[in-house]
Amino acid sequence: MDTMLLRLSKLRYSASLQDIKCSAQRNLDTKTIARLSDCSFIERSENIFITGATGCGKSYLSCAIGHQACLLGHRTLYFNMNRLCEQIAVAKIDGTFIKWINRLQRAKLIVLDDFGLQALSHDVKLALLQILEDRYGKGSTIIASQLPVKSWYEYLDEPTLADAIMDRLTAKSSKIELKGKSLRK
Repeated sequence: MDTMLLRLSKLRYSASLQDIKCSAQRNLDTKTIARLSDCSFIERSENIFITGATGCGKSYLSCAIGHQACLLGHRTLYFNMNRLCEQIAVAKIDGTFIKWINRLQRAKLIVLDDFGLQALSHDVKLALLQILEDRYGKGSTIIASQLPVKSWYEYLDEPTLADAIMDRLTAKSSKIELKGKSLRK
């Protein structure tokens, strides 16, 4: 079952929480990793926001948490925001949007990576609101972004939709702000 959940999750990296390097320079400690390792945040339907500069390990940490969730039997789905936007567009064009969105609703954890890198169309914002509304109180979302959370409202750019999206995201959430230089170098 774990292997199937891992395969279906389409996580970008094969990462585990044991591989995460904790340090004061990264603003990441072992207590945070231990707190995430039991995935109880999923049972509480809490969202996690992981922010920081390019290359500081946001995507890797997100995938490690997703990997742990799969190991604990939680259906998990990973999306790079570019791919999510493409999938929304295709599903709307070919008439499978409701079926696609229902599939997302069944996942206990969704990871949205690279949030804030590209402008979102009005249709994508509406779809994101629907996804978050369907998941509210039923599942968790991890968002990895270079943008600090305080900039997300401005990024969403439409006050009414931004209010609705941010309300559903931040109602029950915690933040991890990674620091340090790129780990890719």
